[in-house]
Amino acid sequence: MSFKKSIFYIFLLSIVSFTGFSQGFLKAEGKKIVNQKGENVLLRGFGLGGWMLQEGYMLKINKEAQQYRIRERIEELMGTKQTQEFYDAWLANHTRKIDVDSMKRWGFNSIRLPMHYNLYTLPVNKEPVAGKNTWLEKGFALTDSLLSWCKANKMYLILDLHAAPGGQGNDLNIADRDPSKPYLWDSEANQEKTIALWKKLAERYKDEPYIGAYDILNEPNYGFTNPEEDKNGTKEKVNAPLRKLMVEITKAIREVDQKHIIVIEGNGWGNNYNGIFPLWDKNMVLSYHKYWNYNDQASIAHIIKARDEQNVPVWLGETGENSNVWFTDAIHLLEKNNIGWAWWPLKKIGANNPMEIKSNPNYDELVKYFNNGGNKPKDSNVYSGLMELAIYSKLENTIIHRDVIDAMIRQPFSNETKAFKPNLIKDKSIVYAVDYDLGKNGFAYFDTDTADYHTSTGKRSAGNRGHIYRNDGVDIVKDSTQYEKYYVNHIEKGEWLQYTINVAEKGAYILKINAAANHALGRMTIMIDDKVAAKNIAVPDTRDNNKFATFEVKNVVLKAGKQKIKVLADAGGYNFSYLQFVK
Repeated sequence: MSFKKSIFYIFLLSIVSFTGFSQGFLKAEGKKIVNQKGENVLLRGFGLGGWMLQEGYMLKINKEAQQYRIRERIEELMGTKQTQEFYDAWLANHTRKIDVDSMKRWGFNSIRLPMHYNLYTLPVNKEPVAGKNTWLEKGFALTDSLLSWCKANKMYLILDLHAAPGGQGNDLNIADRDPSKPYLWDSEANQEKTIALWKKLAERYKDEPYIGAYDILNEPNYGFTNPEEDKNGTKEKVNAPLRKLMVEITKAIREVDQKHIIVIEGNGWGNNYNGIFPLWDKNMVLSYHKYWNYNDQASIAHIIKARDEQNVPVWLGETGENSNVWFTDAIHLLEKNNIGWAWWPLKKIGANNPMEIKSNPNYDELVKYFNNGGNKPKDSNVYSGLMELAIYSKLENTIIHRDVIDAMIRQPFSNETKAFKPNLIKDKSIVYAVDYDLGKNGFAYFDTDTADYHTSTGKRSAGNRGHIYRNDGVDIVKDSTQYEKYYVNHIEKGEWLQYTINVAEKGAYILKINAAANHALGRMTIMIDDKVAAKNIAVPDTRDNNKFATFEVKNVVLKAGKQKIKVLADAGGYNFSYLQFVK
C-alpha cells in the first residue's frame, strides 16, 4: 500500500469510528451498525468485567473461583456483615464516573456492562412466591448511574447478561454457576426469570438512545445433544434450546421496545451458530468472541461468512487477555473489516489491561490460603486486605498502563514511535531499560516472542514472561534488590530496544551500561539515529544473572535535542537494567 493510500485509509477509519455519536439510536442496516442519520458507527469499547461479576482469575483466585464460592469462603473467615461491607465498597469503587470520563479521553466510545442477574432479581429458589419476580433496586441503580456517565460522555452502553439465572454453560466462573442447582437449560423457572428480566430492562431503557444494544446472553457454552462429550457446545449441531430462548427473550423485549439492537451470541463461548439461523428480528447484530488465535483473515472467516449470508452486522463483543502486539494486530484486522469491538476487561489484578488493581500483603495471604490451603488467616487481616483491595480498585489508585491504551488506539494504524518517558538527558541522567519507546514490535523494539497464540499452535507463548510493568513482548521482571525497579531479561540474539532521548547539551558522553550475565557470551551494539556508536560490545560475566555490574562505552557523541538510541543484542543471554549518561 502506498503512503498516500495508507493516510487515506487511516482517515477513512477515523471517520467511520467517530462520526455520529449523539445521533440517536443505533440500528442494524444491512451489514453495518448505523446511527439515526444512517452513518456507520464502529464501536470501540471495554467490558467492565469484575465489577458486578467477579471471575476468580481477575482476583488471582483459581480454586473454587465462582463468585458465590469466593463470597461464601470470605464469609466463613470474617462473617456476613464484614463481607457485605467489602462487596458494597467494591461496587461503589470499581466503576465510577472518572472511569468513564477517562475511557472517553483515551479514545473509547462504548462500554459493555456484564450484568449479574442477582443484582436485579432474586434467585428462583429464594423467591417468596414461586413464579413471581422480586425486583432489586441495586442493579438498576448501578446501571442508571453508569448510563448517566455514558450519556455525559456521548458513549454507548451495551447491556450484557453475563450471569443468567441458573447459569448458561459449563464454564462455571463466567456465569457464577452453582452446579448443585438447576441449570438455565433444565429449569423453566430460570428461563422465565431470564425473559422477565430482559423485559424489565427494556421497559426501563426503551427511550434511552445511549443504550447501544441488548446483548441478551453472554457466551452460552453447553452441549445440548451430548453434554458429556461436548461439554461446552463447540460441536453442537442443532442448538435448539438456545435459539428458542433467544427468540422468546426477543419477543418479550419487542413487546415494550421496538428501537434497540438485539445482540445474540452463538454456543461454544459465542462462536457456534449452527441451527441459530435464519434470524427472527430485523434489528439484530451477531456477536462472537475471539481469544488466543492468529489475527489473520482466516481467523474471522466464519463470522464474515455469517455476516454475508445473513446480511447482518457483526460485533466482537469480547476479546483480550493477551499482549499489546496481539491487541494491535487484532484491532487492525477488525477495523479493516468494519467490525467494532469490546475488549476484556478494563481492570483487574494484572498488567494486560488499561488499569491494574494493586494487591496488598494481607490480600496475598488470603489468596494463598484460598488456592493452596494451609494456615487460616486472621479475620482482621482478611477484612483489612479486602477493604484495601476495594480502595485500590479506584481508578486513581490503579496503575494506568499507557502502553496498553496506545497499542489499542494509536498503534493499529501508525508505525510512529513515542517516548515512554521524557528522558531528558543531563550529566548522570539514567534511562531504565524497561522504559523503551511506545510503538509496534519492529519499530519501538524487537522481540522474538510477542503474544499468545496457543489455540492455533497447540502451545502457549509467553509474550512478556514476567507479566509486569508493561504488556509488550519484552520480558520484564522486578528487581528484588530495589523497590519499584525493573529490568529486561531473557534477551535473545537480534532483539533490540529503542529509547527517544532529549539531550540538554550536545557533546561527548560516557555511556554506562548496567547489566548482568551468568557465563554468557552476551554482546550488544549501540546505535544513535540508526548509526553505529559502539559495535559488538562484550557484556561482562558477573557469574549471576541477578548480580548487576556497570561497564562503559566512552566518547558517545550526542547532539542537543531529540534523538533515538537503540540497544541491539548481537548475542543474548544477559539481563539489562539501565543506561547512564555522564559528561
